[in-house]
Amino acid sequence: MTLPWSETFVSIQGEGPRAGRRCGFIRLGGCNLSCSWCDTPYTWDSRRYDLRRELKPQTVEQLIANLPVCDEVVLTGGEPLIHQESPGWAGLLRALSMRSIFIAVETNGTISPNKVSQTFIGHYSISPKLANAGVHRGNQNPTLAEWPNTVKYHSACLKIVVNDADEVQQAAELADAHGWPRWQTWVMPQGTSTPALLADFHDICVAAIEHGVNVSQRLHVLAFGNTKGT
Repeated sequence: MTLPWSETFVSIQGEGPRAGRRCGFIRLGGCNLSCSWCDTPYTWDSRRYDLRRELKPQTVEQLIANLPVCDEVVLTGGEPLIHQESPGWAGLLRALSMRSIFIAVETNGTISPNKVSQTFIGHYSISPKLANAGVHRGNQNPTLAEWPNTVKYHSACLKIVVNDADEVQQAAELADAHGWPRWQTWVMPQGTSTPALLADFHDICVAAIEHGVNVSQRLHVLAFGNTKGT
């Protein structure tokens, strides 16, 4: 009962409505998309990385043993929900829950959470992709899945990467098209450096106010740069 593990660390949550919180992060390998600007390609891109070196199978016991003391854990990737039918996934969620740890997940939104996930996960940060993510490989489909309304309105947000004010409007329209409330929608600048994140941030904020959505920065990048383990 193992999961493909990339890294475990403690940092601040840098994005979305839970930004600023001290969290433990468990990064799993594998993804069902191939975004051109992905900042964790070492979790899935076998064309550029030796995934046998980058990813190690770990048991739930190993994952828990390596976890820093924390009150909140973010399961991230890659795309963590590709593992939700695995016994290891259910075992990890139960083990975290038994320790009274709040569980959050970062996901691209193409896979709807199953019953086990919905039972234990307290928050989903869902990042559907606009055209700025590029053309995905093969038959990969970036379309946002249908998510239960109980999740939409109570335990999730959309967090959409944008490059400029025009894409803020696209993000708002994407939320509308899938029945997501704009007050549960965040836009976030694309970038892995402070200059890139701040370049169009003023215009993005102005557009977000106009279209009734929220704004996030990437606090961990502003604080630590584009560095693994942060």
